[in-house]
Amino acid sequence: MTIDIEAIQRRRKVMMIANVVAALVAVIGIMLYAQGRTWAIALVIVAVAGGFAVQMWFMAAVRGRKGDS
Repeated sequence: MTIDIEAIQRRRKVMMIANVVAALVAVIGIMLYAQGRTWAIALVIVAVAGGFAVQMWFMAAVRGRKGDS
């Protein structure tokens, strides 16, 4: 299995940007929820789930495909 360092670095940058965006959306959702907008809790949940999904996408790329050795 050959490791493509450049591809991993690109994916890492995408993951980091996506996580910052997800965190900002979650904070905005928390602020809206604190103002009494009950629908904003769904925004927080979606943002957190999206952040975790992007991290799993990155880890899957680092791990590689199952048949590669």
